[in-house]
Amino acid sequence: MNRPRQSYEGVALVTPVSTPYQRYSIETAHWWIAKALKGSLDAAGLKPADLDGFSVASFTLFPDTAVGLTQHLGLSPRWLDHIPMGGASGVIALRKAARAVQSGDADIVACVSGDTNHIDSFRALLSSFSRFAMDASYPYGFGGPNANFALLTDRYMHEYGATREDFGRIAVAQRENALKNPNALMKKPLTLEQYISARPIADPIALFDCVMPCAGSEAFLVMTVEEAQKRGLPYATIEGAIERHNAHASDLIQLRGGWTVDIDELYEQAQCAPTDIDLLQTYDDYPVISMMQIEDLGFCPKGEAAEFVRTHDLTISGDFPHNTSGGQLSAGQAGAAGGFIGLVEAIRQVTNQAGSTQVANANRAMVSGFGMINYDRGVCSSAAILKGGAA
Repeated sequence: MNRPRQSYEGVALVTPVSTPYQRYSIETAHWWIAKALKGSLDAAGLKPADLDGFSVASFTLFPDTAVGLTQHLGLSPRWLDHIPMGGASGVIALRKAARAVQSGDADIVACVSGDTNHIDSFRALLSSFSRFAMDASYPYGFGGPNANFALLTDRYMHEYGATREDFGRIAVAQRENALKNPNALMKKPLTLEQYISARPIADPIALFDCVMPCAGSEAFLVMTVEEAQKRGLPYATIEGAIERHNAHASDLIQLRGGWTVDIDELYEQAQCAPTDIDLLQTYDDYPVISMMQIEDLGFCPKGEAAEFVRTHDLTISGDFPHNTSGGQLSAGQAGAAGGFIGLVEAIRQVTNQAGSTQVANANRAMVSGFGMINYDRGVCSSAAILKGGAA
């Protein structure tokens, strides 16, 4: 049933915080989440007692959930959410928190995501990530996302004529962006030649196609525009937001995501078009997924993203700024925080707080999420369009 969607008018996003990532950490996910939360609260001049809403995304928080964190962090919210949706979590947290603020269920919501990365913890996480994968593929010695995305990448190349050089253009541009981000883990320039000659991982995927698991956290606060203005906080507003789960289930291989179902509605909500977007933050665990999003979000027709990246400059100063912090491919993938990194960067961009990664005249940003690889495909997708407000 189609019904008019309530706008997100009156909701503000403030105090975006990214903790400096670490390749490995002896700290818990609780510690990382607390660090980002404190940073966001401090930036807003708030204390933990001022929060009455709390949203958490994390893979390594187990056996705790958001409930356990309320005691651990000394919080007493009247609205609570735990979002186990991986790379789609950031926008989904945003949607839910915004509706809570609009309805009066909460006045100030902290949206936080973070994970730790102990030695071998990523392998342990994969071993119990998906019941479908455990039953259908792991018994044959096949596990983890690299092999899944190798199959998807190979099919995409066969179907649309994309080359490894095309995927490399995404990785190389993001590395250039990351070199301007002091918190990015990757500190060395990457050339297209280095990308092409890198160590094979799962044909046709090689080393620089794969995100690097790490520890870290991201956070932002959701409140009313009135509250943000009263506190003198730079803020972003939500022009539109969508999410979709298990879309196109009959597709034999995933060459499109759930964005295609709702993208027209997103632009209608925002009253804009792809040409009005100043920068794009896609979920980038592998370059092929960013290509899918460039297509599915309406920046070019299906199958033409390879040509799009050949003819556009994806760096901060280019004509199509993309993953301006370096994204996960060069900044790092801090577990579920990978679903927040693009969103937090988008808030910084449209509020002119991005510092060394700032895109000139950035007023409107799109951010998209993709997550939860359940055997053969990502099940969750999300996207939002943000616009800069005024303090």
